[in-house]
Amino acid sequence: MGLTIAPLPVPLSGAALRAAVLEAVVLAGHMLLYPSGVREERRAGHRAGSGQLPPVLLLHGFTDNRSVFVLLRRALGAGGRRRVETYNYSPFTVDLRVTARHLARRVEELCERSGQDRVDLVGHSLGGLVGRYYVQCLGGDARVRTLVTLGTPHGGTRVAPFMDAHPLVRQMRPDSPVMAELRAPAPGCRTRCVAFWSAFDTLMAPTGTARIEHPDLDATNIEVTGIGHLALPVHPAVITAVRRALDGPVRDADADAARGPVRNLGSAGTEGEGMVV
Repeated sequence: MGLTIAPLPVPLSGAALRAAVLEAVVLAGHMLLYPSGVREERRAGHRAGSGQLPPVLLLHGFTDNRSVFVLLRRALGAGGRRRVETYNYSPFTVDLRVTARHLARRVEELCERSGQDRVDLVGHSLGGLVGRYYVQCLGGDARVRTLVTLGTPHGGTRVAPFMDAHPLVRQMRPDSPVMAELRAPAPGCRTRCVAFWSAFDTLMAPTGTARIEHPDLDATNIEVTGIGHLALPVHPAVITAVRRALDGPVRDADADAARGPVRNLGSAGTEGEGMVV
């Protein structure tokens, strides 16, 4: 399934400039907030504030921390319908497969505390790959209802070849063993996947690598225009779309509230449906 979220139409050069300026503003703000997210958050007590919907666990990206989700967390937790927590994995992580196993334990603990059988995961960048590996390769589909990824290199990325000395970066290359595992068959996977990607995401090379293209996965790919990598977790349009994705499957009717027409963006191996926001 393919969807498109676009702010007001502008020429390509204007959209690129706007995306670059927005990235700079978001980076400056995030640098101020970063120290506040270094420590692991205090976890809510057993069954406290469980809400009506499955709890959500937010997974940050490479060298980042939970501070990137300040706005998204507030929006998802509004009204008390769901518990929202973050998972800070170690900045010294060198193998996303190990982090995925740690995530599995964290999900089990969250299910026990919340009294829920399933959770939703939202991952930015590398966090989305950790979530997908857990779902697809470690049996996490039994626990994860919906996996939402924001600017995640599902097909691997070739950006910044000078960083190949870092093991995690090597695992995000298209020809890595981890990517081979994610390309392997995954029959019967029960998790619904929603992947947000942008043509202005300069960390994705090629650009479409942030799409989920797997015949065995129930995947919806949502294209976001005029928004870069860092802005994906904080942009109001994306936050609204993520909340709707976790409230239920994205429908054509959602486009009415998003001020845009619906058009078909079908792709091989996915459902053909489109939405412009």
